Amino acid sequence: MSFFERLRVAGVRHSAAHVPRAIQPANATAAPGIPMAPPMRVPVQPASDALHSSRISNGLKEFLWYLDGVGRGCLLDLGPVWQQTVGFFVDRGFKVYSEDLLGEWKEFLEQETEKCRADPQGDSDLDRRPPARAERFMETALRQPAGTLDAVLLWDLLDYLDPALVERIVARLLLLVREGGVVLAMFHSRTPEGFRRYRVLDGHSLEVLSTHGEFPHLHVYQNREILNLFGRFHSSKSFVGRDQIREGLFIK
Repeated sequence: MSFFERLRVAGVRHSAAHVPRAIQPANATAAPGIPMAPPMRVPVQPASDALHSSRISNGLKEFLWYLDGVGRGCLLDLGPVWQQTVGFFVDRGFKVYSEDLLGEWKEFLEQETEKCRADPQGDSDLDRRPPARAERFMETALRQPAGTLDAVLLWDLLDYLDPALVERIVARLLLLVREGGVVLAMFHSRTPEGFRRYRVLDGHSLEVLSTHGEFPHLHVYQNREILNLFGRFHSSKSFVGRDQIREGLFIK
């Protein structure tokens, strides 16, 4: 299948709480052949709760270079919905899906905690070990059909997730991304002062929204660990910014 062939996405059934939704900017019109998604409320973080800055992103620039010519492809954003990011890619002909993976993980952990409180003696058959917990989470997360994604914005999510879950997420992305598809990920070279969210400003820069206490940073990945995680992708590139964030581009 050619890298530039138009992607056709089949339907999929899974938990409504984790359904990735195709989204469009509020003022967008449907491109020929692409149905307009229903209106969706876009969460906007209050300025008082976040510090805004920008950073040059060579990883984003290279990411867009790989996507040049794809046409009406499909992109999955694994962060929260930002109108700015959605509009940027829709204007380039992409159908954009969003699945706030960290938000889903937080909700899942809260549910797991409630189950443990209801069974303090551990009499139930619930396996509380991290690998089993990760398997339960993946039953409802990232349920797109295999080989249907041209691009994935993974951001820096892996730094904030259990290692057992990280391995399963990368393995699932390998399944979901089509041949020639690309994943953009980011890794902190040291523990950041606060939690960050990102949205696209233009073709070579990102807006950074820094908050405190939303998610704890769990792991600083070394270069060898990153290469091992994405070892089954055909090729990769990395870029280290002045802010000590390593951007990784992984091509299937």
